[in-house]
Formats: sequence, structure tokens, C-alpha cells
Amino acid sequence: MFDFAWSEIALIGVVALIAIGPKDMPAAIKSVTDVIKKARRMASEFQTHVDEMVRDANLQEVRDQIGELRSLNVRGQIEKVIDADGSLRSTLASNPLAPEPTIAPMVSPTPAPVAPVEVTELVAATPVAAAAIEAPAFIPPSAVPAPPAPVEEPPAFIPPGATRA
Repeated sequence: MFDFAWSEIALIGVVALIAIGPKDMPAAIKSVTDVIKKARRMASEFQTHVDEMVRDANLQEVRDQIGELRSLNVRGQIEKVIDADGSLRSTLASNPLAPEPTIAPMVSPTPAPVAPVEVTELVAATPVAAAAIEAPAFIPPSAVPAPPAPVEEPPAFIPPGATRA
């Protein structure tokens, strides 16, 4: 504990023998050893309490961290990062194969005048084939002309044994 050489201890002993005297020397040595024992005991107890406090503090920290991990909602955190506005969740929640609900057409109290347009005029005015044109929803299906019959194209490769007609 203290770094005393034997010569220093001997010097202290000689001074104590002269100052205290040989008669009271054993009682003085006993009281000094008792004081040293008490000091060591107190230091040991203090060290034990400090170690215990450090252990409790570390354990409390660990307990707090474990509690945080247990209460952590990983799924919620991931959803918040990936889909903050909830659009992805609503898209995945809907069934793409389910029929969409039909919406009743809005009827305006005063209909706007519409110039009559013949479907044949629409077909004639556009270079696209009539089969590719879909009639708007407000034209009755009976007014739409039937698409022309498809023309069969010859194959790109004619087998050797085949003859053309």
C-alpha cells in the first residue's frame, strides 16, 4: 500500500520508541494496527459499494436497453420508412381481380348541347382501322358498325411442299 523501505520503517520505530517510551510502546503499536485495520476495512467496504453501484448502473443500463428492444415495433418502423403516406399499403390491400364498382353517371340539371356525330364519319376521318376504334360510352352499341373481317396474311415462311392458290 505505502511504499516504505525497511530503513524508513526502522527510523519511524526508533523515533516512536524515543517519543513514546518502551513502556507504552506495545499499546501504541496495537492502536496503530487497529487504526490501519479499520482504514483497510473501510477502504474495502467503500470499494465493494463502488463496485456494486457500477454493476447496478451497468445492469440498469442493460435492462433499459433490453426494455427498449422489447418495446421496439420493428414492423411499424419499417412501414414508416418504406410507406410513410400509406399509399403502398392501400394499393396492396385492394384486390386487382375484383370487379370495380360501377359509378352511376352524373346527370347534370342542364345538359350541354352536343352536335350529333356519325360513327361512320369518325371512322372515315381517322386512318386507324375501324376495329381499333372503341365507341364512347354515350353511343349506343347498335350504332357502332361491326369491325371488318380480318384478312389472312400468308405465313412468312412457305414450306417446300406447299403450293400457292
